[in-house]
Amino acid sequence: MRINNRIISFSSTLLDALKLMDLTGFRSLMVFEDSTKFKGILSIGDIQRTLIKDNKLDIIIGDVLRPNPRVANVNTSFTKIKEDMIKFRMEFIPVVNNKQEVEKIYLWEDLFDIPIQIPLSQFNIPVVIMAGGFGTRLKPLTNVLPKPLIPIGEKTMLEDIFERFSNHGCDTFHISVNYKADLIEYYIKNQNLPFKLNFFKEEQPMGTAGSLSLLKGKINETFFVSNCDILIEQDYSEILDYHRSNNNEITVVAALKHYPIAYGTVETGENGRLLKLIEKPEVTFKINSGMYILEPHLLGEIPDCQIYHITHLIERVLARSGKVGVFPVSEKSWKDMGSWEELKKHLV
Repeated sequence: MRINNRIISFSSTLLDALKLMDLTGFRSLMVFEDSTKFKGILSIGDIQRTLIKDNKLDIIIGDVLRPNPRVANVNTSFTKIKEDMIKFRMEFIPVVNNKQEVEKIYLWEDLFDIPIQIPLSQFNIPVVIMAGGFGTRLKPLTNVLPKPLIPIGEKTMLEDIFERFSNHGCDTFHISVNYKADLIEYYIKNQNLPFKLNFFKEEQPMGTAGSLSLLKGKINETFFVSNCDILIEQDYSEILDYHRSNNNEITVVAALKHYPIAYGTVETGENGRLLKLIEKPEVTFKINSGMYILEPHLLGEIPDCQIYHITHLIERVLARSGKVGVFPVSEKSWKDMGSWEELKKHLV
């Protein structure tokens, strides 16, 4: 079973692979043809790169599979296998013979006592956390406790976000506050966290991006922006690499959301002529997750002391033909902690 749930067919779709990854928590799958012939390895990164190229999730895995997957052969030493797994953060490595048959599979959890490290590379850029909301969706809990201080396991939401970025090398955080601002600042400062923290307060609600105007002159490099109620299970360095390599002014992190339709659907043409019957289709959308990467000059384009949303800024950039990119993450990689349904899974 530990091996079977890491295997997918050469003729399956990317959507099938993504669902299996979300179900198991694995980020890579072995691809087989006719159940015995090894064809390659499909990673979450492969799926993301395919979607960035505007391909759809119904594309067949065999059409996008990378040639020359990173595997071991029967002569590869055990030391080399361990070195490669550490270097390339491989969840597993198959040993493949010259008949394209898998003779053995080494799993990370069988060889190492520590969890697999997620970040591919370290970086240290500012992180802005938008923590000024009223937490309306979580009332009545947020009548007492501000949303950023709601516990997730043994940490608050805010501390969880700090830790995720800190694991990538970030140590500078700007926290936008409003509702119960004094309580948030008092609690966080008394945790003696090893970070550079700057709390800045919007005196009245300024929308999802308006308070960023208060950071003019304080951030002069590429920076992340994250809502305080979302958690993203992703290597943030990959998002940053995508942003920089495409010279984006803004990168939106989007979660793939699948919606099954419980009925058969029909497509019609002229005069109602039936063109196609589709039995219980599933549609997939890219949902704005609440995490972004911005270039610092954009702070100067946000009006002062006004309600201004991130969508306004994105539309402004697009209107002048600026580059806005979208980096997709899987549905289960995005946790909307501002909803009761998700929060109840994590409350102590």
